[in-house]
Amino acid sequence: MSKIIENRWLSVDEIAAYLGVKRDTIYKWIERKSMPAHKVGRLWKFKIDEVDRWVRQGGANDQRSIRK
Repeated sequence: MSKIIENRWLSVDEIAAYLGVKRDTIYKWIERKSMPAHKVGRLWKFKIDEVDRWVRQGGANDQRSIRK
């Protein structure tokens, strides 16, 4: 049962807290940096292993591609 809980889908707020960024940054990363995210109805959901891999590969690097 704990394996199921560990592997659950995370919300935008949860993944933002996990990465230590604001939720607006998550939406920008989805749109502009191909952050791995899955649309479930109207909500974005995330798998931690996919996001961790994306971060390790440099997906979240600040290269001035996110504008305010």
